[in-house]
Amino acid sequence: MCSFELMRLEFFEIVQNSFERKNINLLQKKYDSFKTLDADKRSALDQVMRDYLLTLLVDSNADVPKWETFVTFCIQACRDDMCTPTMPVVLLGDMFDALTLDKCEQLFAFVENGVHIWKEELFFSACKNNLLRMCNDLLRRLSRSQNTVFCGRILLFLAKFFPFSERSGLNIVSEFNLDNITEYGAETDGDLDILVDKDEPMDEDVKPNDSKLKLDYNLYGKFWALQDFFRNPNQCYNKVQWKIFSTHSSNVLLAFKSFKLDDLQLKHRKLPDAAADQTQHYFAKFLTNQKLLELQLSDSNFRRYVLLQFLILFQYLNSPVKFKADTHELKADQIEWVKDTTSWVYTLLAETPPDGPKFVESVKHILKREEHWNAWKNDGCPEFQKPSHQSDESVIDDSGEKRRSFSRPRRPKRSLGDLIKDASTHKKVVMGNPELTRLWNLSVHNLDACKSRERDFLPTLEGYFEQAMEQADPSAPADEENKRVNDGNFGWRALRLLARRSPQFFTHSNNPINKLPEYLEMMIKKIIKDRPVSVQQPDSEFSTNMEDIVKVEQVLETEENTVNETEEEELLKGEEHSKRGVFTPEQFEALAIKLAPDWQKVAYKLGYRLDEITFFETGRSTDEERCRFLLQIWAEDDEDASPEGLCYTLEGLELMEAAQVLKEPLAS
Repeated sequence: MCSFELMRLEFFEIVQNSFERKNINLLQKKYDSFKTLDADKRSALDQVMRDYLLTLLVDSNADVPKWETFVTFCIQACRDDMCTPTMPVVLLGDMFDALTLDKCEQLFAFVENGVHIWKEELFFSACKNNLLRMCNDLLRRLSRSQNTVFCGRILLFLAKFFPFSERSGLNIVSEFNLDNITEYGAETDGDLDILVDKDEPMDEDVKPNDSKLKLDYNLYGKFWALQDFFRNPNQCYNKVQWKIFSTHSSNVLLAFKSFKLDDLQLKHRKLPDAAADQTQHYFAKFLTNQKLLELQLSDSNFRRYVLLQFLILFQYLNSPVKFKADTHELKADQIEWVKDTTSWVYTLLAETPPDGPKFVESVKHILKREEHWNAWKNDGCPEFQKPSHQSDESVIDDSGEKRRSFSRPRRPKRSLGDLIKDASTHKKVVMGNPELTRLWNLSVHNLDACKSRERDFLPTLEGYFEQAMEQADPSAPADEENKRVNDGNFGWRALRLLARRSPQFFTHSNNPINKLPEYLEMMIKKIIKDRPVSVQQPDSEFSTNMEDIVKVEQVLETEENTVNETEEEELLKGEEHSKRGVFTPEQFEALAIKLAPDWQKVAYKLGYRLDEITFFETGRSTDEERCRFLLQIWAEDDEDASPEGLCYTLEGLELMEAAQVLKEPLAS
């Protein structure tokens, strides 16, 4: 066995030599030379990799390409099963922690280009959490406004690396970025008029615009106050906030309507450089100076930003979001206002050049896809799979003719929550198994059911001691070795039975018990003596009590025999039922007759949807045939289908006559 420090020293030398020579085989030979557990060798080599990386980071001659080469060297060691799969990402995390942001941005290109490596089966499961943590640490160091491009590269990498349905990259609970606060100043420099610059030459087709848009501080405040509603749309569900939002929105949209842009105005305001006109500028935050609002309202892109924010907000207010509160619901008049305002916004977008109608179509397409995205999140973000195209098959019937066969609908398995909710309404418990569920719900109170007479399996004193009393008869003596009282198992059970059945077991006595067989023989003699006494001497108080005890025991014995006969009958019934195993044709026929008037209610209770019930209805002509077909399909498709489970369901629907069909054996 090699110590950890010894392996660490030797690994450090060989890693340095192997890395400089770019020969992984040298490290492999050294790794195989250690005769110890692989886990210990990998642990030592992992630590050496981090130690050697530290020397590279300290080395002034080392640069980003050399660090990338060392990570590639570590990846190869992982593929050769010498290092743990998480080691390359651990090394990258150490480098990002030690380097400046400029160096980090250069090094991150290696992470982006190696996305196919991180998605390999060897690295994905082991490294995904480390990669996510590394990227989040980088994002916390970066400024969203100063390092916008770098932040975007990190987010794009995570989108490429993780699968589309990865829950860690999804806003599952529909939270909003409440930290994105738009601040605007309190300047009151007077009214601003949006006019065409008179000093610039106008085209012949451009007529002077005599209309003015009065842009005072009141409109300025309302315009930027809307950003708080766009930041947190849930405010609109508040009655007071909704009134503020609707008023501000109407004023701003009226301002947009009163001052329209056209292609000639844009052409008049175009930049001198035609190439510069194609440049797209992006700002992480809006500039909210009051003096800039004049120019912003004259910018078609800025208008589109604001109008698109309205559409996104309106769609959220009307969409069924899974994690919305119950109180977050619009009233009828609010829904009508949103509908009218949405049409108004689309009209303004279509009137905004350039290519207004084309832009509107693109926006509608994007918002339509957003509805699918929202529905997918409401369904719990299931993994995307290629749809299985089931073509209709043609089958040949008994007459030899070819007919079209439609695939019947399969009943979706009900969720455990629905089963528990349904059972709780009937004061029953779902145990996860039909047989356990039936046993558990035999009685409302299980402890009371355990105390019932049917659960009393204790034998009577006379029945249990019958053989021992015969052996105690002086007229027919038995061998000492063969006596029942000398059997330890018999004696232990006899003491337990006496404690439950005999009133003499707890009688006070000063005579110590030497041996158990002697004590049992004494108790047997008392039992034999009490039997005739309890009948012949009813005048004394003691004999009266013993007579009552004997009568109770006789009654218990009679009931026990009855219970035993009942249990034998139930056992025979259970054997007959187990022989049937599943539903019999006779049961289906009887149930179809009983359930024909209520077959749709039964189908709904069994979990079938409306389209599936329609399928059953159109497939057969009478209710009896529909019910029989329904039960046959359910018995084939449902893994948990059983007579007991159906009986439990029918009792919940209060269809007792049909439930009785499943309880009683049918005549052949």
